Amino acid sequence: MLEALKNFFDVFGAATVVPIMIFIVSLCLKVNPKKALFCALRAGVGLTGFSWIITAFSPMVTKYIQQMVASTGLNLPIVDIGWQTGSLTAFSSTIGLSFFVIGLVIEVVLFFVGITRVFTPANLWNNFGYMIWGTLAYQVTHNFILSFAFMIFVLLYSLILSETVADRWSDYFGVKNATVNSIHNIESVVPALLLDPLWNLLGLNKVKLNPDSLKNKLGIFGEPMTLGFILGLIIGILGSIKNLGSIEAWGGILNFAIALAAVMTIFPLITGVFAQAFAPLAEAVEKNKKKESEEEGTSLVDKKRWFMAVDDGVGYGEPATIISGLILVPIMVVVALFLPGNRALPVVDLIAIPFMVETMVAVTKGNILKTILNGIIWFSIGLYAASYLADIYTAAVQANNVPIELPSTAAMIISFNLLAHPLTTLIFIAWVSGNPIWIGLTIIIYLVSLFVLRTRRENIYSYLRKMADKNSGFEGSAEKIILNED
Repeated sequence: MLEALKNFFDVFGAATVVPIMIFIVSLCLKVNPKKALFCALRAGVGLTGFSWIITAFSPMVTKYIQQMVASTGLNLPIVDIGWQTGSLTAFSSTIGLSFFVIGLVIEVVLFFVGITRVFTPANLWNNFGYMIWGTLAYQVTHNFILSFAFMIFVLLYSLILSETVADRWSDYFGVKNATVNSIHNIESVVPALLLDPLWNLLGLNKVKLNPDSLKNKLGIFGEPMTLGFILGLIIGILGSIKNLGSIEAWGGILNFAIALAAVMTIFPLITGVFAQAFAPLAEAVEKNKKKESEEEGTSLVDKKRWFMAVDDGVGYGEPATIISGLILVPIMVVVALFLPGNRALPVVDLIAIPFMVETMVAVTKGNILKTILNGIIWFSIGLYAASYLADIYTAAVQANNVPIELPSTAAMIISFNLLAHPLTTLIFIAWVSGNPIWIGLTIIIYLVSLFVLRTRRENIYSYLRKMADKNSGFEGSAEKIILNED
């Protein structure tokens, strides 16, 4: 049964399953069937567009990243070979497949009983992020019940983070009542929340390093298309440093620069189409909120608000997100080289950094400097987490018969995107220890966080809006796109 359900989702894919779910939810909210159908189709078109661009763009970036790593002469014993191996491992393990089915039921129940205001089944594919952590826990403990309970806890903890940032993410990226919740990317909201007051104290909120300010100050050179071309040239040159005398190398560099310029131009347009899929849903929710507001006051309005979990690809090509992410690519290679005690070399998943900084960008309202600093600090700590988990991850991949070939210089493998998460790693250590005190402590912290979110949610959202507005005079580019579409 587990294999059959997995095959079903593999065959139809997110671009089909998500629109069906949106169509059903729209009808449940009494949206006109014609509008509901267009909602579903726009969601499918948007997801397909995201997939096409990322699929075509990723190999081009990976090529230059690998050349850049090779040119530095890095030789660390743990090599990142990408999240795809982790996904295959998650779906190849019995415990992973179990969560793929039972976890879906749990996600639906959590939403309808009000534990979370995030409707996660809309982002079903990213459940492999929870599944790989359960697979790692089982590799250590060989305790199915403990490992399954751990996956559920990681889901609960990620939903807290997802709901906390939901209002900011929805506002900045311009997709009404939507958020992201994949565990391998949502944790980045933690350093954004913790460090933003420090950056403001240092005056970094007054540094206008964002797409709008670049456009105003640099004119044509500040346009997203031009910035993409320039950034593509820089990455291409760094990745071809040993072959700059070759005409073929320059052909590749220029092609890559044009490709990045295309991503910066086309992605926001696709995001606009995808965002329109949620407009009728948002209108239906607003009508319900107004009715409740008239009867019982504004506090109930907030309680009734909910968010649809969407794929992280929605924000990938937003200018501040992709600029920050790609600038962090060479920085993290250098950090890996000089970070004391680090044994892990990020390679393939460096292309995933724009996904990993999405929530940072939303919290800081597109402040590129803050996002880069947050990324350097958090992902550097994440390298230690990945180094610690590498032997467990490698053993889990091999135990589940996932076909891989270790790079010639590597003793172990990782996925930088899946494992470089300090907070999730700490929770993992507590749970696999089997110590009820440590496990109980994580549960207590979760329950306290849930209570605070439930009783102070509007205050939290208001605080995050004020934090974002301190980034002087900047309106996120994604917000402008959607407003123009409306």
